[in-house]
Amino acid sequence: MRGKGKKKKTDPVALGSPFMRIPHMPVAVARWLIDAGYSDVFQLRGRSADSLFAEIRKVDFAAEPAVALPALRLAVYFAENEGSADRALLNLQAWQ
Repeated sequence: MRGKGKKKKTDPVALGSPFMRIPHMPVAVARWLIDAGYSDVFQLRGRSADSLFAEIRKVDFAAEPAVALPALRLAVYFAENEGSADRALLNLQAWQ
């Protein structure tokens, strides 16, 4: 029997998005990118995390920079180095 705690909501669109190919990508950041109009990882090439975050804040003012910025830095790095990325840089701690 299940407890009466809140059931955690899932986001199947974000979970099934190409952004989830990025190691350690938070689902919330994938959702924010989708809401900002992005649909694939390659669209992040040549962008800065700060400019992406500014676009995200236009559609979701509650987006938290402490969560978003490291993930966006990682996402841009992954997009620009897909296939040849340094494994040591494929985690959020490397982008704090």
